[in-house]
Amino acid sequence: MNFEHLIQVNDPLNPFVDTMTREQLWNGLVLRAEQPQLFVLGLDSCTILSRTESTIERELHYGHATVRDRVTLMPNESVRYDILATEAHVGGSLTMSIEQPDELQLFLRFEYRTTLPAALDADSRQTEEIVKSAYRESDIDTVRLIRQYMLGGGEPDSVH
Repeated sequence: MNFEHLIQVNDPLNPFVDTMTREQLWNGLVLRAEQPQLFVLGLDSCTILSRTESTIERELHYGHATVRDRVTLMPNESVRYDILATEAHVGGSLTMSIEQPDELQLFLRFEYRTTLPAALDADSRQTEEIVKSAYRESDIDTVRLIRQYMLGGGEPDSVH
């Protein structure tokens, strides 16, 4: 299953939403990569196994389950998460890319690529739509938490 969507971070037509800079958004994406337990519901802990200038190898602990992934950082551009498929977990990738068509607008594009097969029947399509909806809600929450961290200067209201 492949899925992508765009979230508007800055809206020049909405005076009630504080404007974030590209650098603030990038710093929030790095925070999410380094401390995912602040963003991901159900994640107990994250162990960084190795790090280079552009990659982070991590081990994520969800109760008794452990998932390993690799995060690739393209400074001020994108963060890509690659999860290896195991017997218990679907593999795939998530790329979060910053898009800035002009000085006033700022967007974050989310691109999911999973090993889930394409939906062929009504039940599978319904399940696929539920998964996409969950991804969207999680991504909206990610942007909200980044905004709280980068503009609020502290802990978000609700840390997962």
